Amino acid sequence: MARPSRSPEIDAALLRAVAEHPRDLVAMVAAQLGLSPSRVNMRARALVAGGYLVKHGSTRPTYALGANRRCVRDYPRAGLAEDRVWFGDLLPLLEHLPRNVLDIAHHGVTEMVNNAVDHSGAHVVSVAMECSGGQLRFVVADDGMGIFRKITRVLDLPDERLVPLELSKGKLTTDPQRHSGEGIFFTSRMFDIYRIESGGLVFDHDMQYDLDLLDDTRDVAGTRVEMQVSTDSPRTVEAVFAEYSSGPDDYAFARTVVPVRLAKVGDENLISRSQAKRLLQRVERFRHVVLDFAEVGGIGQAFADEIFRVFANAHPDVELLHADATPGVQQMIRRAQALRDEQNGQLPPLQ
Repeated sequence: MARPSRSPEIDAALLRAVAEHPRDLVAMVAAQLGLSPSRVNMRARALVAGGYLVKHGSTRPTYALGANRRCVRDYPRAGLAEDRVWFGDLLPLLEHLPRNVLDIAHHGVTEMVNNAVDHSGAHVVSVAMECSGGQLRFVVADDGMGIFRKITRVLDLPDERLVPLELSKGKLTTDPQRHSGEGIFFTSRMFDIYRIESGGLVFDHDMQYDLDLLDDTRDVAGTRVEMQVSTDSPRTVEAVFAEYSSGPDDYAFARTVVPVRLAKVGDENLISRSQAKRLLQRVERFRHVVLDFAEVGGIGQAFADEIFRVFANAHPDVELLHADATPGVQQMIRRAQALRDEQNGQLPPLQ
């Protein structure tokens, strides 16, 4: 059996040590890892070629960090503090980035590491960072039970494929005493690309399309979260929070957008009251709810009635809106709303 490559380990050691050992970098890392200087020097040359290190001189060279940045490290989960990962290992490599991008990165990394520490039951949490080509990318992974499996068990959901629907709403946590359930929701909207992979399922929120997608292309043990943002992104943490708050002077998490298509399991059509109840689970916790009907070709009368008459009557304090509905879907919605208004005495009876 081939021995695993030690190149990632050597690269990580070189990049961590260069700030304090610019003049003896190769010799120091070789001694630290018990490798030959020629082996380490080969990796140093590769990092120089990739723009991660800068080399000055040839006989007695000195090294410095290059324009590109990289960090890959595994941490024992027990006792791990998310701030240690950010301030100790990542921030020193990223201080050249704009303040708003640093704030987004800080929020995302610490939230996802904290989730892995508190919820995964993993032995190891792995964090990788790559900053190159105008993009900042993070991967936070663990070898725990998997986020979709855990949420399915805690919420007693009938199918793991419904977890992305619950994640897309926000205010979802398996530990309400210690977590608000806002971390994944807001982090997914701060980054250009946000993706969770676990056990063959994927939750994907792409700012370019504003979609929450579900796929089954891979079977990932544990949980793997990928986040990417442009280094010149104009987005700010404050703007994302404000978009889903209840007003300029009230920062309560009061507004959510729910992708209706995620209420489907497999190829089923959205026709029943039970499917509507599945869609509406926990949305009464918000003041403003936008149901996004993108990619939904049609809905049944019972499905529409349960949402726009039964739920609306039972929760008058929830403003229920809809978006991207086809003419056929709009017709079903209007029918349910007209019946609700008739029952409430707001319209004359339908003829």
